[in-house]
Amino acid sequence: MCTLEKQGNLFILTLTGDDEHRLNPSLIDSIRAALERITAEATGSSVLITTGQGKFFSNGYDLDLASSDPSSLQLMDSKLKSLIFYLFNLPMPTIAAVTGHASAAGFVLAMSHDYVLMRKDRGFLYMSEIDIGLKIPNWFVTLVKNKVKSPVAWRDVVMRGTKLTADMAIEQGIVDSAHHGAAETMKEAIKLGEVLMARKWDGKVYAHNKRLVFSDVLAALNNEIVARL
Repeated sequence: MCTLEKQGNLFILTLTGDDEHRLNPSLIDSIRAALERITAEATGSSVLITTGQGKFFSNGYDLDLASSDPSSLQLMDSKLKSLIFYLFNLPMPTIAAVTGHASAAGFVLAMSHDYVLMRKDRGFLYMSEIDIGLKIPNWFVTLVKNKVKSPVAWRDVVMRGTKLTADMAIEQGIVDSAHHGAAETMKEAIKLGEVLMARKWDGKVYAHNKRLVFSDVLAALNNEIVARL
């Protein structure tokens, strides 16, 4: 479901295959296991890049599974909250190389990285809940408000289901840069990763500072995690 490659202190986590990379419990567990491995193996100044093969970065939750087993939606939400909480506490900079569509929970996964790079010629960012009749979780909105600074922009993302191309996302300050093709996007992500590693930041300090910057996101995640215990 995903692979982890290490190039020196640069970790590349890839959602594999040509499917939609739907976030079912198995895929979320696989990503979490990869992050735990990164935490164990990281030495010195490290960086994580997350990307996906094929047409999709991630098309959100596995809604077919949710239709056949309604209880699975709650399980996916619980597992994703724990995964995102862990990702925000990772002791290193994180980069999402979005080389395909990132929708709903897939959009949230991408936005949970410190930097987001996107390809220009394919894919969009899309919070699809309003169009498919699903109530958006509170913590999704808290994250979107932190990552999409313009009130008009995050209104349109959440309330209108606007499909954002790379150029639109750049204009609204949602992604850091946009590039032609998957290969170029990954090349630039690796280049950014090397620049960040060269700063030789202390991972514990980096994680501490990130927790302060996104304290309301972590609070929203933690409140919902505790509420379900």
